[in-house]
Amino acid sequence: MSEALSTRYRSTVAGSLRASDVGTQARLAGWVHRARDLGGLVFFDLRDRAGLVQISFDPAWTPSEVMALARDIAAEDVVQVEGRIEHRIKPNPELPSGAIEMRGTGLRVISRAEPLPIPVYRAPEEELPAEDLRLRYRYLDLRRPELQKSFVIRHRAAQSARRYLSEQGFLEVETPMLTRRTPEGARDYLVPSRVHAGEFYALPQSPQLYKQLLMVSGFDRYFQLARCLRDEDLRSDRQPEFTQIDAEMSFVDEEDVYRAGEGLISAIWRDVAELELATPFPRLTYADAMARYGTDKPDLRFGLPVVDVTMELQGADFRLFQATIGTTQRIRGLRVPNGAELSRRELDELQEVARRGGAGGVLWVKRTDDGFAGQFAKALDGSVAERFIGASGMQPGDLFVAVVGHFRIPDPSLPVEGRRGDQPPAAGLEPALDELRRHLARRMGMIDPTAHAWVWITDFPLFDWDEAEGRLVSAHHPFTMPHPDDLEMLMEVTVGGETLTEEAARSLYLQPMRSRAYDAVYNGNELASGSVRIHDPELQRRIFRALGIGAEEVQLKFGFLLEAFRFGAPPHAGFAFGFDRLVMLLAGATNLRDVIAFPKTTSARALFEGAPSTVAEKELRDLHIQVRESRKV
Repeated sequence: MSEALSTRYRSTVAGSLRASDVGTQARLAGWVHRARDLGGLVFFDLRDRAGLVQISFDPAWTPSEVMALARDIAAEDVVQVEGRIEHRIKPNPELPSGAIEMRGTGLRVISRAEPLPIPVYRAPEEELPAEDLRLRYRYLDLRRPELQKSFVIRHRAAQSARRYLSEQGFLEVETPMLTRRTPEGARDYLVPSRVHAGEFYALPQSPQLYKQLLMVSGFDRYFQLARCLRDEDLRSDRQPEFTQIDAEMSFVDEEDVYRAGEGLISAIWRDVAELELATPFPRLTYADAMARYGTDKPDLRFGLPVVDVTMELQGADFRLFQATIGTTQRIRGLRVPNGAELSRRELDELQEVARRGGAGGVLWVKRTDDGFAGQFAKALDGSVAERFIGASGMQPGDLFVAVVGHFRIPDPSLPVEGRRGDQPPAAGLEPALDELRRHLARRMGMIDPTAHAWVWITDFPLFDWDEAEGRLVSAHHPFTMPHPDDLEMLMEVTVGGETLTEEAARSLYLQPMRSRAYDAVYNGNELASGSVRIHDPELQRRIFRALGIGAEEVQLKFGFLLEAFRFGAPPHAGFAFGFDRLVMLLAGATNLRDVIAFPKTTSARALFEGAPSTVAEKELRDLHIQVRESRKV
């Protein structure tokens, strides 16, 4: 690296110097990270992208005119310095170059820095400036070594992904940024056409249709580090424009995709984190994940599975439990080993945790050496207590927290055919158990921060229900292949050429129909999504029919795809890994904005450049656009 970066300004880079360089002459260039004038001596840390090195100036080896200039140096001045590499008298073990220093004999100021609106150097105990201020001066914020380290990780991860996929026979192909609108998902960013009055392009939410067309074109294996844009509300882990590792494969099924995805992730973790991941990753169906953990993105670094104790507790002398008899309500909860040590204040806090997940509250009971203590302890006697202990596995010292109500996923012990037809369309209380599970794992110190728990979640629902519009919507996207065991049901309901009635459409949701969609989850974070695609034009038309998309609309929006399928489409499948989120987790960051060079705020503004901004009326006329002032309600 040092030789490649050698120029007339520098012979090497500051951060690459080590004890093996002692006794050599060097010329460096960079920014003054921190300066210290000790009277007779002057020190400053010189920073470049590779890191820091200490420069020392002493009349014993530094000419007087250089000493005078060194005393006039300020933070973030850009300088060139020459000198000899020597052992540092007081080594700094915190720095890779901390064993050595440069003894400066020459110094030139390349450019001066005015007083900074935000600091670049920050003592460990100092807090960062407000995020809006840091985003306003993003080019200064990006000078911080911790951020630059994140972008080195991002670069290495991107190169690792490209290398692995190329070695596996994938071709990198760029797909268009100016596309047509998509019918499902988030809002599109629209771009007006100057040459076609009143018509608009859309910026791509994903390359989905293009990569399917590439499979029809015979490219067999495609990938792209694709830029995607979605006009949606933002969070710490969401940006309006983002990057995904996008891939598609022909003549494959789920197992081939899992193998390729696991190989990709293993290569990135090996190259960037220097860790070997255990493969193959575990598999969980969507129904099992929801029933066992209350979420389709479970954190498997710890246990705490959800336990259904409905049958065991319905016989208890407890009004809330007895009220579930003859209904679809269930009693589900978590056994927390050694949870009896939690204080009353900590137990009361669980009420708010459960409410965050949509529950009215939570019930708890502790098992002691003498029996039970807690909110429903008096109801646990005789055979009820025995059955409850058998189902929950409670030992003395354990805590059990329970939530009572409706759940979307029925009792996992029931056979598949017994789970269908009795599901309420409203959201269930699974999120409350998920919130409780994560909270209790943190509180009990059950999460291993060094663990890397990957899992594939499979067999997602094919459809969701839009109550406001009274129709089916795609749970993944409308090009996802139905599960083979549910295909007959779809074909029966969608027979004929008309879109479905609300009753017929709702029947497909309540069954429910499964898909061949899958997610890759890492430590409780969804990092990839994908599916086996539909390649049969008639089946694709039936899916559109189920979604309430009429023949005319299908032709307008998807005619080009269906036409392509008419000329021979291979079976194909793919995935997209969220690259920004992947890098965020690799870097140990807590916010996507820390691994995106020029991110937007939560209000989708770029503060450093003032975007979005107004446009002159003449330019709007050229685009056939007139802006009307919004009415205040």
